[in-house]
Formats: sequence, structure tokens, C-alpha cells
Amino acid sequence: MLSLEEIREYCLSLPSTSEDLPFDENTLAFRVVGKIFALCDIVDFNGINLKCDPERAVELREQYDGIKPGYHMNKTHWNTVSTAGDVPDPLMLELLKHSYDTVVKGLPKKVQAELGK
Repeated sequence: MLSLEEIREYCLSLPSTSEDLPFDENTLAFRVVGKIFALCDIVDFNGINLKCDPERAVELREQYDGIKPGYHMNKTHWNTVSTAGDVPDPLMLELLKHSYDTVVKGLPKKVQAELGK
């Protein structure tokens, strides 16, 4: 199981990523060029909300008990991934990157080019 610090380090290693507490002092958001790609509670760190391709989101929910529709998010485009469930660490890192890439794909082409996409 990845720790909050390991997830934080990974997210901040991605190009043009920042972090902030936009909603309250407990909810940490990771952003790429100002757009959120991951959200988690830093006090009760039991899951992380990640953006996901809608078809893949459904497949993942069917495969893993630890992946549910996004808590307080658009359930079509977001999953909540349990940090204490059956999701292996390599898949967690892959899903973090997928979330980042999904948000980058929605950015203007000029910004994507600046990010090397």
C-alpha cells in the first residue's frame, strides 16, 4: 500500500504539477496546469479520487473491490481508489498517471505541446 507521501512525491514528479487545499484544510488536490487530476483526504487517507476514461472506469470497478465510482465526483469520469484495498501499488501508480494524462488530453493543444504531449 502506497503512503500519502509516496503518492504525493509521484504526483509532484509529473510535469507542471502543483498541489493545494482548495476546499478545506483536509482535502489535498493535485493539478496539472491548474486542472485537478487527483484528490484525497490527508487526515483520513483511505482513498484517492482519480479521473478515468469512462469505459476503463467501469472495467476497473468490475475487477477490483477497492475501485468505486468517484465519491462526490462525476461518477462517469472519476473513480475513488481505496488505498487499503485490493489495488496493487503498480496499478495505483498507473491510474495516477492515467488520471494526469486524461486531464492533459483536455487541455488546449498549445499547452499539451508545452508539456511534450
